[in-house]
Amino acid sequence: MTTRVRARADRETRLDALQGQLSEAVAALVTGEDWKRALSFAAQFRSRSFNNTMLIYTQHLAAYNEGRVPNPTPTYVAGFHQWLSLGRHVEKGQHGYGILAPVTARFASSSPADPASWHPLGRGEKPGPRESVKSKLIGLKPTHVWDVSQTAGDPVPELPRPNLLHGEAPAGLWDGLADQITGLGFELRLVSSAAAIGGANGLTDFLAREVSIRMDMDDAAQMKTLAHELGHVLLHAPRDNVVSTNLATDATLHRGIAEVEAESIALMVGAAHGLDTSSYTVPYVSTWAASVPGKTPVEVIQSTAERVRNTALSVLEDLDTQKVGDGTPSGLEREAISRRAGVAPAITGTRHDGSVLGL
Repeated sequence: MTTRVRARADRETRLDALQGQLSEAVAALVTGEDWKRALSFAAQFRSRSFNNTMLIYTQHLAAYNEGRVPNPTPTYVAGFHQWLSLGRHVEKGQHGYGILAPVTARFASSSPADPASWHPLGRGEKPGPRESVKSKLIGLKPTHVWDVSQTAGDPVPELPRPNLLHGEAPAGLWDGLADQITGLGFELRLVSSAAAIGGANGLTDFLAREVSIRMDMDDAAQMKTLAHELGHVLLHAPRDNVVSTNLATDATLHRGIAEVEAESIALMVGAAHGLDTSSYTVPYVSTWAASVPGKTPVEVIQSTAERVRNTALSVLEDLDTQKVGDGTPSGLEREAISRRAGVAPAITGTRHDGSVLGL
């Protein structure tokens, strides 16, 4: 066996092991509290995909249980050479956390509008004079990151963190969310109580293109409800004559998943701003994850989580507010981390059989 073949076989073995570990971690999300903890953690590690946050979380917890790190949850993670660039080094005996990194290749085409015209470029190969070039994800490979507690060296500057009183909403968050809702063509109605909207905290009416929020709650609860309804607007708008077999359609055909998505987006937006999310309610994962025919619960959980994460990221990126860190040490470019994590744009619409969704 040649060295190259042996290296490829070793990489595939490590990749299979990571995929197995990931499936086990996702399958362990049974209760609503499990789900909330996972998404709250993902909100603080927004520079990583949901799958990678699960891998980091479970491996760090194992390291804590073995006495190798001082805290049960990580703070900042980065690669070996990234820590060196920040004047820190991985301490002897500390094992990195395996995560999934994208493998990309360059493709060229003289007719970019024709999907069949794109051809791969070899290493160092230049495109033709009239060809367009793009990078495309072609696979995954295992790589490693280390938490700051596994390293030593120069201090890592602490990022500012919102300091909120109980029931207080972060400055500018309500206005930012409201602007996104009205920017999507919906009127925002503020009602006096739940009685005005059928006993709900909030309501999205797609036919009237209205979002209603009850105002007899504290500021944090109003903000959470507004983010929940924005989740409905982004993900669950009616789409006529659309036939799909993906989870986006599954979510709107299964009311339980649609509500989980909206509440989870609100949770991630809140957690990213340092809000207490203990009052957010998500039903047992084992109930809604088993509601989609033809898909395993693990597939439903992973797809739902990544869809929630991508949508929450798109919301957060349009907010001019102070947020908690995203898991990247100060001094590293977030864009570089995001590319390695495979951040994808949010899906912003799918079919729904009903016209009104509420909290």
